[in-house]
Amino acid sequence: MNHNKLLFVFLFLCITCFSFAQNARVKGVILDDHNRPVPDVNIASLGITKQSDANGFFEISVPSNKKLSLIFTHISLKMMSLTVSLKPNEVFVFNPVMSSSEEQMGEVFVSSRNKKRVQGIATIDAATIKKIPGANAGIENILKTLPGVNSNNELSTQYAVRGGNYDENLVYVNEVEVYRPFLIRSGQQEGLSFTNTDLVQNVDFSAGGFQAKFGDKLSSVLDITYRKPTQFGASLEASLLGGSISVDAVSKNKKWSAVTGVRYRNNSLLVNSQDTQTNYTPTFADIQTNINYDISDKWQVSFLGNISQNKYLYQPLTRETKFGTIDQPMSLAVYYEGRERDQYDTYFGALKTTYKVSSSLTLKFIGSLFHTIEEEHFDILAQYRLGNVAEEGPTQVDFTRGIGSQLNHARNDLDALIANVEIKGFKEWKNDSQLEFGLKYTRESIRDRIVEWEMIDSAGFSINPPIVILPKNNQPYQPYTGPLLPYQDVRATNFNTINRFSGYAQYNKKSELGSNQIWYNVGARFQSWDVSGAVVEGKNQIVFSPRAQFAIKPDWDMDMVFRLSGGLYHQPPFYRELRDLDGVVNPNVKAQESVHIVLSNDYNFKMWNRPFKWVTEFYYKSLSDVNVYSIDNVRIRYIANNNATAYAQGLDFRLNGEFVPGTESWISFGYLRTEENYENKGYIARPTDQRLKFAMLFQDYMPNIPSVKLYLNLVYNTGLPGGAPAYSDPYLYQNRLNDYRRVDVGFAKVFVDNSTKVAKAKWLKNFKELSLGLEIFNLFNNQNAITNTWVRDVYSKNQYAIPNYMTSRVFNIKLNARL
Repeated sequence: MNHNKLLFVFLFLCITCFSFAQNARVKGVILDDHNRPVPDVNIASLGITKQSDANGFFEISVPSNKKLSLIFTHISLKMMSLTVSLKPNEVFVFNPVMSSSEEQMGEVFVSSRNKKRVQGIATIDAATIKKIPGANAGIENILKTLPGVNSNNELSTQYAVRGGNYDENLVYVNEVEVYRPFLIRSGQQEGLSFTNTDLVQNVDFSAGGFQAKFGDKLSSVLDITYRKPTQFGASLEASLLGGSISVDAVSKNKKWSAVTGVRYRNNSLLVNSQDTQTNYTPTFADIQTNINYDISDKWQVSFLGNISQNKYLYQPLTRETKFGTIDQPMSLAVYYEGRERDQYDTYFGALKTTYKVSSSLTLKFIGSLFHTIEEEHFDILAQYRLGNVAEEGPTQVDFTRGIGSQLNHARNDLDALIANVEIKGFKEWKNDSQLEFGLKYTRESIRDRIVEWEMIDSAGFSINPPIVILPKNNQPYQPYTGPLLPYQDVRATNFNTINRFSGYAQYNKKSELGSNQIWYNVGARFQSWDVSGAVVEGKNQIVFSPRAQFAIKPDWDMDMVFRLSGGLYHQPPFYRELRDLDGVVNPNVKAQESVHIVLSNDYNFKMWNRPFKWVTEFYYKSLSDVNVYSIDNVRIRYIANNNATAYAQGLDFRLNGEFVPGTESWISFGYLRTEENYENKGYIARPTDQRLKFAMLFQDYMPNIPSVKLYLNLVYNTGLPGGAPAYSDPYLYQNRLNDYRRVDVGFAKVFVDNSTKVAKAKWLKNFKELSLGLEIFNLFNNQNAITNTWVRDVYSKNQYAIPNYMTSRVFNIKLNARL
């Protein structure tokens, strides 16, 4: 890595001095007659030749302010040409369809039509996702490096966006909404994310102010598209954390295509690096397929299916945690009996058909079914000893301050079936305007049983629950004659059905304002729902959500776009939001409401004669009917009474580009402040109030040995509010966990990749990609705490917060291959 270049980047951030160049770029995805990506297309201009990659993507640099032609050629398709004349630093997005029957020619004198840019959508390269190291590698691992996206748990794929929580994010795969298991309470139980990185073609992400066509959530949209293969292929990934295999298949007549992936993961390598010593035998596995059939040029059908089984078998043995100060170091030793057995079986299927009624009208029908069967069973007895660390040795205790025990029991079972039926339409006119619309029906059937309690004993005497009025327990000095009750006790049985009707309409338009280009869209959503059950019956509720976006590209030499977006956003409650702290369903929980405004600037420029982008976004949310919650690890528990208001405001920056030629890297910085006012008690920090965030994703290679790659993933987040006992009143106990600091680094020796046309060794000729890498998770071995364990000092009656640390430094070896 060139340190002078990195220093220059930071100076750039501070003084915002921009460099300019006189080139423009043309990029896009090349498709065939059936809208399938076409690899290995040659794009030639002025003696320079580029080639599209396996996903049909190409990018070529051309001189600005000059009329020139690009020639597209392929061995099995007809030649086509494009004539352009672009402004300095302009990026022209061109997605040609190469025909097998006739040559095509075109001439373009307009500026970039990158819809995602003007809509405030960040696009993540699928190849980058697979390369970047992380304890939970994948799309979510990359999202956590974007501004406004926060997480302090490397074992979890869940994330919070701009003050929201984990339940406020929409995730779509091929336009179908996907779901997570309900009962997961810790990151190490999660196993696999729904999204299989091996199958991904496009990843789009919006952190707020998104369009009406997306669903009813408050925070963000992650929109993923799986690829349609054009030829046979296979890939393999294997590491100490598990492995995956994917296969691309195409029929001889090209009408059928399918991509299928199988994954297995074992978190033992990471869990064994924690303070608690365990017998840990998890099994996280799934199989996923995306099948496409082209009935005709106008009619296509696809099926997306997934079967996942996550078994979590956990038997803690011992734990030893050092904490305290230099003057008074302390140690907690815990000895365990019992075990935890959790299982999450999910089945998902979606059928989607697309019919092109005419050249300007397209209709889509989508039906999906999601079924999850979940068990959470544990009986764990923890007996602890709290004391001062002896001067003679760091592992010896010379004075015991507390002895006690804690028994946790759960028999939680859940069975959920969610069915969706949806019709969507897209109408386009020749004046660069479109109308999008849709209607959807959802039925959610939930069967849930909760039996969960905790007993706490200190020095042989039972501790009473803190929120129940009982006779004073002053043992051992006075006898206690009151009842012995669990410290925490939650018992409920809920059989509920939720029926939802929703729809949207949205109008998009591209126009001009003088010599400036403008884009705008206006739309609205509605949703109607009711909750019923064996012992509850809720009223029907309706919400209406207008939204709008406006973008302008001034007629300047600088390639700059300004955006203003926002509207009224609602989040009708999902099942977990209906369930209160006692496990009882409140059927009349209202939709949380947010007035959301986002103002942003998007600037493309050249530095070191390479493309860069600087994005600035300011956002503000005013929330009402807020459903207050607490977070313990990754489990969210709601109060379910809508008796609060809140706000979130912040500023996000992102600089991305080719810091190293041919590779994309970025630096992110975010400031956030979010507070809530519950029952007019005053404003306090929300559980996701992550004030400052800094992240860097960096790719590099050795100049003299370009086949040796470096991948860096750095995240710094200031501490979240938390660490208090679950029963505590946040208005009486406001504390923050320590800052979250983590660096993951990966080194890879690339034997074959897309740029290697002919392998020197014979045994490499069958591979399109082959690499072997070493990954180091938590490079600097930072101790990051996710929660606290509270224990009592029998002498001083004090309670001590012992941090529950996440993973320490871990080494991993990874092999990637693609045929």
